[in-house]
Amino acid sequence: MGRTRWTWLALGFATMACVHATVTTSGSADSDRQQIAALEEDWIKAVITRDAAAFDRLLHATFTYTEDGKIYSRAQLISDVQTTADTVTSGRNEDMSVRVSGTVGIVTGWLVLVGRGGGNAFERRYRYTDTWVKDGGRWRAIAAQDYLQP
Repeated sequence: MGRTRWTWLALGFATMACVHATVTTSGSADSDRQQIAALEEDWIKAVITRDAAAFDRLLHATFTYTEDGKIYSRAQLISDVQTTADTVTSGRNEDMSVRVSGTVGIVTGWLVLVGRGGGNAFERRYRYTDTWVKDGGRWRAIAAQDYLQP
């Protein structure tokens, strides 16, 4: 009986590995990863230009944002981006990884924002995790969490 159980267990793991490989290497997943990576770049541009309309397109209706212990709704984030006293002049993603499973995408990486705030120049590095969902054929961010590196 023990041998049969191990045979079934091994077969189950082999099947899961094949299914996982199919999901992560299919052309559709590659296209989805590229789309999400491009949307992450659009996010940076929207921060720089304070573009509320871009955030309206990027963020899911139930979007939630967490940064350093504070939780923001979709509306609060859009408002903050428009009214902040800081001026972001450039930004970039570093070490970005995009994973897709079905209609969910997870992005991790470093967001580096350069600008001025409080009369001083800054370069801020945020470790982030963004969660995207494919809703109505479009990818939208449903949750994001940033941690400002001290």
